[in-house]
Amino acid sequence: MKKQLPIGIQTFSQLVQENYYYVDKTRQILELIETGKFIFLSRPRRFGKSLTLDTIAELFSGNKALFDGLYAEKHWDWGKKYPVIRISFGTNVTFDEERLIQILNEKLEELEEIHGLSEKSHLSEAARFQRIIKHIYTQTEQKVVVLVDEYDKPILDNLSTPEQAILARNRLRDFYSVLKESDAYLRFAMLTGVSKFSKINLFSGLNNLYDATLDKQFSDLCGYTQSELETVFAPELSGVDLSELKNWYNGYNWSGESVYNPFDVLFFFSNEERVYKPYWFETGSPTFLIDKLVNENIDLGKISQDISDDILLSKFDVGDISPVALMFQTGYLTIDKVVNTFDGVGYTLKYPNKEVQQSLNTMLLRRYLHKYESGSTLRSHLYDALVQHDIARMQLVLKAFFASIPHDWHRNNNIAYYEGYWASVFYAYFASLGFPIITEDATNVGNIDMTLLVNNHVYIFEFKVVGKDVKESPLGLALAQIIDRDYAKKYQGQGKTIYQIGVEFNKDSREVAFDIARL
Repeated sequence: MKKQLPIGIQTFSQLVQENYYYVDKTRQILELIETGKFIFLSRPRRFGKSLTLDTIAELFSGNKALFDGLYAEKHWDWGKKYPVIRISFGTNVTFDEERLIQILNEKLEELEEIHGLSEKSHLSEAARFQRIIKHIYTQTEQKVVVLVDEYDKPILDNLSTPEQAILARNRLRDFYSVLKESDAYLRFAMLTGVSKFSKINLFSGLNNLYDATLDKQFSDLCGYTQSELETVFAPELSGVDLSELKNWYNGYNWSGESVYNPFDVLFFFSNEERVYKPYWFETGSPTFLIDKLVNENIDLGKISQDISDDILLSKFDVGDISPVALMFQTGYLTIDKVVNTFDGVGYTLKYPNKEVQQSLNTMLLRRYLHKYESGSTLRSHLYDALVQHDIARMQLVLKAFFASIPHDWHRNNNIAYYEGYWASVFYAYFASLGFPIITEDATNVGNIDMTLLVNNHVYIFEFKVVGKDVKESPLGLALAQIIDRDYAKKYQGQGKTIYQIGVEFNKDSREVAFDIARL
């Protein structure tokens, strides 16, 4: 029978007591607790981090009745109860230094009142926090559990103003340093957030903090696996195309089993018409990310070709944020494959799913073109042309698209003279349609700039920027390269229709020309 959809529910007791769907993650949680005393976990926003911490709180509080029928019921020591301190920065309020100090003081005052401590407002927040932990330990004769949710929000809220971000980081560093200094009084501590800031700059001295973010054992700790979706949410799946649902919302991976975005799944099921929409993407506006990608000329099409490592994916600090790390930690890139390298383990990355690919590239188009609209009408026409394999119509749509770019923008931006820029715009335009795309597609004679796969048709693209001084080729420089290097050979013999398309951007006339050969 159908149950209630737990949209916005982050309280474990409410989920299990009020007939909501619940995916039992207590096995993974117990394994996480056994991993170490100090745990850190990074996951994108709205991915179930708060519910995970609430479940842990109920375990340590010894509320056995809540776990009836769950894995933890028979695998947790219910004979011991521990006092739990919970701190959350996951409010809807935007933080500045004043707001951060206010939130910390309010929480400390609440804890002091609960545990019968006189207020010591003249002490620093860190000193008061340490005093509270020691008092609870002495009062209860039990070690304390500390759970911090959205530990990084006060910093993330201020990334566009580095001075404020550094003030927040330094204050939080002092506050979190209490965990190390209170080691003798703590049973367990866990911090969750979106980003993974440098241990040196934020968790100074907490050397035994275990980062579970990329541990494949906990890849499915947050989010729904395919099996969990089909089992727990079986009453919601009547008439649902599981392949399309997976294409849209599955794909998040932290080196283990892939999972669905839980926010998307719940909102999809709540929609009576079962409409595929970017539910998760629409709840946030990654303006800082988009600006960084454009300002640093990041070619999204090539990111999937590079091998990243733990250091790169963790390069996240105020004033020194890797665009790749930012995309990965915020959920706009995820792990595709784990590969062995000469110096350890590496990762290739990809978009998690169709939702992210389409939505992020649509936003990028707006920034590339300095227009609020991303040409949705033209994009719709291009989608139809590709599905129908109408090459003549595709050319007309693309020419209209490039002609729509404001003349002043060309005149005032030298970047428009570079092949990489136009390739990025072209890539974003096609990626925003949601089709599978391969950039720097490797062959034994070189790399194809871009390969687009639409059903049983393959479109091979080569890009060139030309001008009045460029020596012409009868075929066009771009198409000539495709044919001379026999790029199409890779896809021949598979029963596919292949189009070889040379694309030339004229930096003087602002026009785009196509040379096409079909195989």
